[in-house]
Amino acid sequence: MAWAADLVLVVHSLFVAFVVLGFALIWIGHVAGWHWVRNNVFRSTHLAAITFVAIEALIGMTCPLTEIENGLRGNTDDRSFIARLLHAVIFYDFPEWVFTVAYVAFAVVTALTIRWVPIERK
Repeated sequence: MAWAADLVLVVHSLFVAFVVLGFALIWIGHVAGWHWVRNNVFRSTHLAAITFVAIEALIGMTCPLTEIENGLRGNTDDRSFIARLLHAVIFYDFPEWVFTVAYVAFAVVTALTIRWVPIERK
């Protein structure tokens, strides 16, 4: 089931990219005058995503995508080249408290960004 575990890792990487790149694009779009970065669905989904991650960290919960990947992979470390690359990009070896502080701070800044770069309401 290595292919299924790799697929979950790709989805996990896309989630991380949405949160990190989405935040950068909000600010770039604000400066560049892109109206789509004020879209209510995009911004609400973005805030919900990082808030979920922050809450997971605060309560000590392992990410469901990580658990699914680990369950599919079993005791093997059978990863494709791309999977090894993605894993190296999204997983780091730091104490848990570092991630908790980073995720909560990122969630707070993302929430404040709604004030600084307001959502367009129709």
